[in-house]
Amino acid sequence: MKYTPLDSALFVRNRARFQSRMKKNAIAIFVSNDEVPVNADAHYPFKQNSDLFWLSGVTQEDSMVILFPDNPDPKYREVLVLVRPNELKEKWDGKRLRAGEARDISGIQTIVWLDSVDALLQPWIHLAEYIYLDSNENDRKSSLLRTREYRFIDEMKARYPLHQYQRAAVLMKDLRAIKTREEVEVVKKAIQITDKTFRRVMEFIRPGVMEYEIEAEIWHSFLSQRATGPAYGSIIASGDRARTLHYVSNNQECRDGELLLMDFGAEYGGYCADLTRTVPVNGKFTRRQKTVYNACLHLHDYAKSLLKPGITILDYTDKVGEAATQQFLKIGLLRKSDVKNEDPENRAYRKYLYHGISHHLGIDVHDLGTRTAPIQAGMLFTVEPGIYIEEEKMGVRIENNVWITRSGNQDLMKNIPITVDDIETCMKKSTR
Repeated sequence: MKYTPLDSALFVRNRARFQSRMKKNAIAIFVSNDEVPVNADAHYPFKQNSDLFWLSGVTQEDSMVILFPDNPDPKYREVLVLVRPNELKEKWDGKRLRAGEARDISGIQTIVWLDSVDALLQPWIHLAEYIYLDSNENDRKSSLLRTREYRFIDEMKARYPLHQYQRAAVLMKDLRAIKTREEVEVVKKAIQITDKTFRRVMEFIRPGVMEYEIEAEIWHSFLSQRATGPAYGSIIASGDRARTLHYVSNNQECRDGELLLMDFGAEYGGYCADLTRTVPVNGKFTRRQKTVYNACLHLHDYAKSLLKPGITILDYTDKVGEAATQQFLKIGLLRKSDVKNEDPENRAYRKYLYHGISHHLGIDVHDLGTRTAPIQAGMLFTVEPGIYIEEEKMGVRIENNVWITRSGNQDLMKNIPITVDDIETCMKKSTR
């Protein structure tokens, strides 16, 4: 890992939260992700299972976390399973965790090697009545690939068919949605890195620069600040390409007079930042660009004001839609007849704002959390309204990260330039 070690108390607290929700006489087993092949003998960079990381902070492959709060032997109530260090493998692939290092990272005192865990696991399973197994129940999941946790479920049910199995994902969805103060401090570090990077690229942007050159500046800035890298594929979209929500080709020229939409965020300590800003390539908004940008900023600020405990994402989205309708009437995108005759299932404003306003954020950029139940204190959301105008070949989106607390929401990106004046002032520093 590139980042400085996190306080293991973060993961100790996470495990305690999960165990407090387990049934009596239950064991929970979490397995790491697969190492995924690319071509020939190569692999994609390994990415740890998010739930296992949330419980342990361990980013190494072939790992397991086993929680058995009612184990008669206290030593085995929390167990971290690691692959045994192998001298020959380490010559090729690098050093693996030693037991002491794993204890420091996770706070788990009992370390068991993977090649010896089966002999221990069987008697523990025999003592337990319930078995919690993990699965990917993110609402946005679209892949049908049978990943390691699902193969492990099959294996466990074949070996121990008479136990009562429980979905760890149900608990994880509730728990991971509520960020502790320790987790938010790590997110803040990812945001600080993203803030510094945004200011850097604003001075770099000029007519004629290529989108991939801006992306390279982002990578350089992230890595030089000890980020793992981007939290997701950076979107660097100039001109009409800004209307493509997940544009990641980043291979075209940024031209004089265009707006440039940049959606990027650092990953630090396993947690994600997610920022979007839209800036003029030449450093100066036109009158029309300023009008559209300020309309989007109005929606952004209004949306932030709505994010409070008790409101649902569905109600929140409807309210922002009403405000969008009024803004789009004001800036000439909609006519009153468009609104009067709109389809309730496909409202008129959706022509220019065709995505959701917020999503949960955390270890995953689209993190676990409810989309139907009321928002709770502790949840961390993006706020990202946009305006996309095909006729004007223009796309504007503004995104900050907001932590919901009992005393009100906290905009964790409030210090990142966001107004027209702030952006133009920062861009004046460039050498364009």
